[in-house]
Amino acid sequence: MTSTTIDMNRQREALLRVLAAATFIIFFQAFMVAPIIPQLAATFAVSPHETGFIVPAYLIPYGAATLAYGLLADRIGIWRIMAASLCAFALLTSLTATAQSITQLAFWRLMTGLGASGVVPLALVLIGRLFPYERRGRPLGWLFGAMAGGMAFGSTIGAVLEPYTGWRIIFIGVGIAGAGILAVLLPYRNLIADATQSIQGGWSMLFQAYRGLITSARGQRTYLFVLLNSIFHSGVFTWLGLYFERQYGLGPVGIGLALLGYGVPGFLFGPLIGRAADRFGRGRIVPLGLGLGALAAAALLSHTSLLVAALAVTVLSLGYDMTQPLFAGIVTSLGGQRPGQAMGLNVFMLFIGFGLGSLIFGEVLSLFDFGKALTLFAVVEAVLCLLAFRLFREETAS
Repeated sequence: MTSTTIDMNRQREALLRVLAAATFIIFFQAFMVAPIIPQLAATFAVSPHETGFIVPAYLIPYGAATLAYGLLADRIGIWRIMAASLCAFALLTSLTATAQSITQLAFWRLMTGLGASGVVPLALVLIGRLFPYERRGRPLGWLFGAMAGGMAFGSTIGAVLEPYTGWRIIFIGVGIAGAGILAVLLPYRNLIADATQSIQGGWSMLFQAYRGLITSARGQRTYLFVLLNSIFHSGVFTWLGLYFERQYGLGPVGIGLALLGYGVPGFLFGPLIGRAADRFGRGRIVPLGLGLGALAAAALLSHTSLLVAALAVTVLSLGYDMTQPLFAGIVTSLGGQRPGQAMGLNVFMLFIGFGLGSLIFGEVLSLFDFGKALTLFAVVEAVLCLLAFRLFREETAS
C-alpha cells in the first residue's frame, strides 16, 4: 500500500467522523424537544397534544426537502448543498430561541427542517461513493449510530438542562455547535468534491430514475420497510417522555435519564452491526431488529419496574440500529449514477415516517391510552418482522 493510499484512507476515516458529528447534532436538535413537551406545554399554556405537533413540524418538512436536495446535489455537487444546509441549520436553530408562542416555535422548527435536510442524506451518499458495498456496513453503522445517539443524548441532555438553563439556551447552544462542525468540515471540501460527480439529464431521465427505484421489487420492499419501521420507532420514542411522566411520575431529569439508553447500542455496536451485515447478510439481521423493536414496545406494556422500562428503551434502540442502517446499505446499491436521488428518496421515507409516527401515536393516545397505542405499534412491527424473513432472504453476504 502506497503512502498516498494510506493518506487517502486516513482522510476518508476522518471525514467519516466529521459526518457522524454533523449527523449527531442534527438528530440531537430534532429530538431534544420530545421529552420536554410537558414543560413547553406549561410555558405556552397549551395542551401536551397540541405541543406535540412541534416534532412533526420539523420532521415532515425535513423529509420532503430531501428529495430536492438529492436532485440538486446530483447536478451541482454535494459539497455546495451540504455546506449551505449545515449553515442554515446553525442559523435557524439559533433563531428558534426567539419564539414567543407555540405557533412561532412550530414555524421555526418547520423552517429548520427545510434548511437542514441536505446534510444527512448527502452524508449517506458520500459513504456510498467512498466505501465499496462489501465494506459499507461499518461506516453506515457509524452514521446511524450517530443518529440514534443524537436522539438519545438530545432527549437526555435537553430534559436534564431545561430546568436549569431554559429551552432557549439549549437551542442557541446547538446552533453554535452546528456552526463549529461546518468549520471543521471545510478542510474536506476537496475530498467531498472529488468523490462525487455532477449528473446531467432532463425531466424524463429524472422520472425514469424514480420509476426504476420504486418499481423494482428490491426497491419497493426496502423503501416500504424504511417508511413503516420509522413510523414505529418515532411513534414510540417521541411520546416516551410523557409515558415516563404518567407511568412513573418522573420529572424532566428523571425522564432524561430513563431515555439515556436509547442510542447506546448505536454508539457502541453500530459499526459492529454493520460488519455483521456485511459478513452474514442483511437478510438475517433485519428481521431480528424488527423483532427486538416489537419486543421492546411489548415490554413497556407490562407496567413493570422503572429499571425494566429503561432497559426496554435500550432494546428499542438496538432494534433501530439493526434495521435502518441496513436498509440504507441496500439503497446505496440501488441508485446507479444517481446516488443522491436514491438516498434522497430513502431519507424522505425515513423522515416522513418519523413525522407520521409521532402524529399517529399522538392521535391514538388522544383517543385511548398508552396501552392500546403501544399494542397497536407492537403488533404492526411484529408483522413486519415475520414478513422480513421472506422478503429480505435474498440480501445475503456480499
